[in-house]
Amino acid sequence: MAAKLPSVDEIREKLKLVVDPEIGINIVDLGLVYGIEVQEDGLVKVRMTLTSPACPLGPVIQTQARALLSMLEGVNDVKVELVWSPPWDPRTMASEEAKAELGIW
Repeated sequence: MAAKLPSVDEIREKLKLVVDPEIGINIVDLGLVYGIEVQEDGLVKVRMTLTSPACPLGPVIQTQARALLSMLEGVNDVKVELVWSPPWDPRTMASEEAKAELGIW
């Protein structure tokens, strides 16, 4: 019997453990995660962006996301794709909690 695949919500919750080191807020609440796809073969694809294309901590964030998602039951592989479109805008993409922490009203 094949292992149970994680749901998109379970993946999103796990990704909340990945914190942007410069800002101190998780990547989900910042609105950096654009898409999550779970395939039948256990491949999890995450489409995400960074706060800026020049972010020096992008590889760290990608590695953390891959490591955490790889721990989930049913996950055989994780691909974290960085995308730059649409550009990240905290005013429209961040959660209300993140906006409050960032001082965006």
